[in-house]
Amino acid sequence: MVINLNTRKSTLWTSNFTIITLGTIISAIGGVAVNFSFSFVVLDNTQSTLLAGIFLAISMIPGILLPILISPYLDHFKRKPIIVGIDAFNGILYLAFGVYLMINKYNFLSYTLFSLVTGSTGTIYQLAYTSFYPNLIPEGYAQKGYTVSSMIYPTVMIVMNPVASLLYSNFGMGWVCMIEGVLLLCASLMETQIKVEEKVSHKGHFSLKEYWNDLSEGIRYLKKDKGLQRIYSYMPITQGISQGNSSLIKAYFMATPGLGITLYSIFTIAEFIGRTIGGIIHYRIEIKAQKRFRFAFLVYQLYSFMDMILLWIGYPFMLLNRSICGFLGINSATLRESSVQNYIPDDKRAKLNAVFQATFSLSGMLFSVIIGGLGEIVSYQMAIVIMSLINMLLCYFIMYRGREKVKEIYNHIY
Repeated sequence: MVINLNTRKSTLWTSNFTIITLGTIISAIGGVAVNFSFSFVVLDNTQSTLLAGIFLAISMIPGILLPILISPYLDHFKRKPIIVGIDAFNGILYLAFGVYLMINKYNFLSYTLFSLVTGSTGTIYQLAYTSFYPNLIPEGYAQKGYTVSSMIYPTVMIVMNPVASLLYSNFGMGWVCMIEGVLLLCASLMETQIKVEEKVSHKGHFSLKEYWNDLSEGIRYLKKDKGLQRIYSYMPITQGISQGNSSLIKAYFMATPGLGITLYSIFTIAEFIGRTIGGIIHYRIEIKAQKRFRFAFLVYQLYSFMDMILLWIGYPFMLLNRSICGFLGINSATLRESSVQNYIPDDKRAKLNAVFQATFSLSGMLFSVIIGGLGEIVSYQMAIVIMSLINMLLCYFIMYRGREKVKEIYNHIY
């Protein structure tokens, strides 16, 4: 249980919500630069989509194992200190790795070990953040709150992707990591100002028996809810395919004369401009409850189709393609996140988010290797066509054929 000490309830922008939003923006600025640069560093040094896929897959291992292991444990502890502490720890970690990179040359093993450590801390942080965040949104503002949250990274990416491209190309990963370290420390300091009284059961005491009881409770809840089962089955698949396709798109830009990293950064900006515009509209105009699933399903199918044709069209049309996908995608993502998080009871949220996060990571790991390997066998264009067709079929069989159960979650009133 969480008691929000803000008394002002007539607006979304309470002091707590403002602080968590600003803290997220600050950490996102460095996070975007790091993620953009990391997405190229292995491919840039090895020219292999398979090795890039393996690196991405290894970095996802903590996301498979840790959520299930720690989620019942996490529910017995206050989540604010975890969020603040991990931001501070990661800040120091990035500063140290930045210094290391300035002294040493590229080494696959060092990058892999660092990604495993930050993947572990990031997994714990994300689980705590996801279960804590809904309690900072005033009642009645869920869709608006999640719209703001989903707009942060797209908006930051519009500015930071070109900056990250310049930093990576001219100064290297060391400076990128140093900047991220400083920003994470700033975010940690800001998050200490959140005024929330968290009440937890067992007063932070942990026992193995209670751990297994809590874990079993989460699994039983998921077993009896067919709608959540379908959502938790399809979303990791489509996200995993998207991650794998993204590696091929990067490789295509690097291998195609006249394109390259700079045009790729502009390409990503087009998508995030679309996301920003879509988020602004969604913030002001909420989609009616009874239409949410229908809208989301159409977006899922259209997104796969747009991926299918992406590498077959000219660069200006690629920009238009991504802008449309960004505009539609943020709306469907916001609907899903706000619907699912408000549907799940607070005392089960961390456990079920752990299952979701673990399946996300497992799917991302598998598809990164599979699609990376496929890119070594067939052309990048054909590989994306094949995976997009598979995605469309799975969306139909999992989401649409089970739509009555899924609608109970997407279309419920909150």
